[in-house]
Amino acid sequence: MESKHSYLIVTNNPLAKELIPADYAMDFEPISYREVLVKVRDMVYAGHRLYTHPLSGSIKPNETPYKSIVVSKLPKKMELDEAEIMSNSIVTYDKFPQVFRELPEGVLKDFQLIDYTLLCGALGLDAEAGLSNRNF
Repeated sequence: MESKHSYLIVTNNPLAKELIPADYAMDFEPISYREVLVKVRDMVYAGHRLYTHPLSGSIKPNETPYKSIVVSKLPKKMELDEAEIMSNSIVTYDKFPQVFRELPEGVLKDFQLIDYTLLCGALGLDAEAGLSNRNF
């Protein structure tokens, strides 16, 4: 991945917002996982490069409410393969039956932690170091 100054983290994960260092550009909104996918798809269509896969991790999109995706901060030219990845990711998301249920706070925190850990791995950050000053 390029320099941290050349990319943007698009996320709905409050833990990522809290623990990712402030010198990383972040677009945080409390929106749904699908809305994150649509937002990133629109950015990729506008020419932003896709740096992390929108369906990374082993948790099905209907099981977790959180998603963080890294894209280029500035648009350049639309890449057809990346646009296809984003479109296919939304189609895949829509194939899973949506389970609308109230999740206990502990489960939500677990899903936040999983997404945060995947994001740290992609950014080359030490997830454990970020968590060391936080109680779960």
